[in-house]
Amino acid sequence: MAKVTVDGIEVEVPSGVSVLQACEAAGREIPRFCYHERLSVAGNCRMCLVEVEKAPKPIASCAYPVADGMKVFTDSPMVRNGRRGVMEFLLINHPLDCPICDQGGECDLQDQAVSYGLDHSRYKEEKRAVKDKYMGPLVKTIMTRCIQCTRCVRFATEVAGVPELGATNRGENMEIGTYVEKALTTELSGNLIDICPVGALTSRPYAFVSRPWELRKTDSIDVLDATGTNIRVDTRSGEVLRILPRTNDDVNEEWMADRGRFSFDGLKRRRLDRPWVKVDGKLKPATWAEAFGAIAAKFKGIPGERIGAVAGELADAEAMVVLRDLLEALGSRNLECRTDGAALDASRRDFYTFNTGIAGIEEADALLIIGCNPRTESPVINARICKRVAGGGVPVGFVGPRGLDLTYRHDWLGEGGVTLRALADGTHRFNEVLRGAERPMLILGRDALTRADGAAVLAAAWQVAAQNNMLQADWHGFNMLHHFGGQVAALDLGFVPPAGGAAIAPQIQALWLLGAEVDPAAIPAGAFVVYQGHHGEAAAARADVILPGAAYTEKDATWVNTEGRVQRGRLAVYPPGEAREDWKIIRAASEVLGKRLPYDSLDAVRTRLAAVNPAFGGEGFAPHGCADLAGPAGDATAVTDAAFAPVAGNYWQADVISRASPTMAECAKVYAAPAAALAAE
Repeated sequence: MAKVTVDGIEVEVPSGVSVLQACEAAGREIPRFCYHERLSVAGNCRMCLVEVEKAPKPIASCAYPVADGMKVFTDSPMVRNGRRGVMEFLLINHPLDCPICDQGGECDLQDQAVSYGLDHSRYKEEKRAVKDKYMGPLVKTIMTRCIQCTRCVRFATEVAGVPELGATNRGENMEIGTYVEKALTTELSGNLIDICPVGALTSRPYAFVSRPWELRKTDSIDVLDATGTNIRVDTRSGEVLRILPRTNDDVNEEWMADRGRFSFDGLKRRRLDRPWVKVDGKLKPATWAEAFGAIAAKFKGIPGERIGAVAGELADAEAMVVLRDLLEALGSRNLECRTDGAALDASRRDFYTFNTGIAGIEEADALLIIGCNPRTESPVINARICKRVAGGGVPVGFVGPRGLDLTYRHDWLGEGGVTLRALADGTHRFNEVLRGAERPMLILGRDALTRADGAAVLAAAWQVAAQNNMLQADWHGFNMLHHFGGQVAALDLGFVPPAGGAAIAPQIQALWLLGAEVDPAAIPAGAFVVYQGHHGEAAAARADVILPGAAYTEKDATWVNTEGRVQRGRLAVYPPGEAREDWKIIRAASEVLGKRLPYDSLDAVRTRLAAVNPAFGGEGFAPHGCADLAGPAGDATAVTDAAFAPVAGNYWQADVISRASPTMAECAKVYAAPAAALAAE
């Protein structure tokens, strides 16, 4: 530890930290452009100048380490003159087009020019102009505004793992770009907009839409992947205009995946905003009373054991527990949430959660990935892995399709079942790496369990963990990576059929689909189908009654991410038309069906959630070890030789919201179509 005096305030900081960090520890704000807490130090903007006793000139505090006894001055005449000079140089070639810049109102350059700059400029010459670069359909560039802080270059390389940005030329002629003009091939490109301190990189879909002071800001949770990214939903006049990440070091740090960030325009397209009832083979608009009446008339003569319910991948916990209670009141336990056919074992929570925790990735010293591509299934978690590999040289073994670019170095072990059996037997060369690690971890993809031998794959993966030092009293290295925000809560609530049961079976006569996109061909002929959701696709077209629900931005709801972390989303806008929150719809239907459920408020439903599973009694995630080494049901030796093949498909259009998004359609055109053509060759 080193004792440093900052403006007369003595602080004790770890040896080796920068002067800037010591100043912040003392409560002093230091302006900066190139410095970012989660990126390497560049030291090229010189805005963070401070004075150090006995130093002949100001020093860049971001790149200067502290020393014991050092005295730092952050607001001396030398410092003020130095910062003003730096700001004057930065503004020499900046276009000062603030009235038309989308960064206006939340621009670091604006704020620091007012706080630390001069009130006039001595520059009279013509300014330079730089050609705008193409970086894809999501990031808009106005490179004349660029101040060469290189934050974007460092983010692309160090966090996204895609070193496609860099600088060409030198001095005043320096330009940031992609060398060869092309779209950035990363699922995290939207974060470049957040970290750019000026208006050089802005959101293309948000261009000229609104100013930040016009927006109503609501904290919520992104459910379009299973990371549980903390987000802020910005709205105006009842419409979502943009979505930004919030900082949560335990989950997403301050990053966010592009699909969750940019697909919000799908929230207002292809919406179900009124009830529909099928009459003479055609769906026709109806009132709520008519829709409930049709359901009551049909359900009345159907035995409970012939009624089923399927929860979709974006369903919230409140709606699922209410639907479960309604089905039980009707005498049915034919529940299902595994619409992808994954052979998940819901008998124990650690069989289907990311037990290490997302933040726990930074403690791991060896990693085995089986049957998943974290880059497309959870880009934010993949960035955490990339950070760990880059910072600690952690060995990564990968079992899956050959040639995948995970954005970090890894050892390809094999394509599928043969390799997994060898790892489970302890005969594979990578077993030695795992056994030699203190905190090894394994990530099993949900797609790997959709095969015919899915239960055996799950059992074999657990056996790999058990035999390779991953299951310890204070460390749980077995991890399941899910795809969407509603999948873990459904398993926590036991939304699965009893042994031998099925929600979709030939004997089913009535089926309630809670946002579940079930293949219409799988639904028994003649079955009465109720579809409750917010977007209409094939399953809604097959329905006999459609009940319009609310999307994740339109309700107060509970979500559980892949690590089992319970989080709450908040209502940002009201559902369109006659759509209602999902738990309220089911509660109203229960009364019409003569099975009135005993709760009338959101708090009462959440009390019921905690009664069904104590995990819902509080928010958050607690790291834990493994006390019971007994594995899930399944024969580990029954794994077939078949290769693991990702079945998630097109990342940009993986759910009903993103499939309705014009922005995601453009991304699919730019990214997915060429990739599919290349794979076909």
